[in-house]
Amino acid sequence: MQLFTNTLNPDAHPFYEQLRGRKVSSHFFIRRNGEIIQYVSCLYRAWHAGLSLWQGQTRCNDFSISIEMEGTDYVAYEDVQYLKLTYLTRRLLRSFKFREIVGHSDVAPDRKTDPGPFFDWARYLKSLE
Repeated sequence: MQLFTNTLNPDAHPFYEQLRGRKVSSHFFIRRNGEIIQYVSCLYRAWHAGLSLWQGQTRCNDFSISIEMEGTDYVAYEDVQYLKLTYLTRRLLRSFKFREIVGHSDVAPDRKTDPGPFFDWARYLKSLE
């Protein structure tokens, strides 16, 4: 949670040092237990994509809504996370005109791996039908 509110102490762990001075935030975060937390209004920019490019357009933070999911590149997501992700996405689709749904690994492949190899894109996209 501290990461998405810019209160993470970079001295708390050697890995966090690389985040010193960077703005990081997300519109939504889905915990492993399915809890949905909103950090930034969808009407405002969140700092989630960083240096990014999608379909020839840079600065993806300027035109996207971020949903982060608690997890790693080494563990599958929980069923309840998919349920909550579907619920949240359907609500967002009713309010906003999305052209596409992509991961950070699509817009910043040299720097980001999420949602990672254990994210089941087919399952998620089918749940939106």
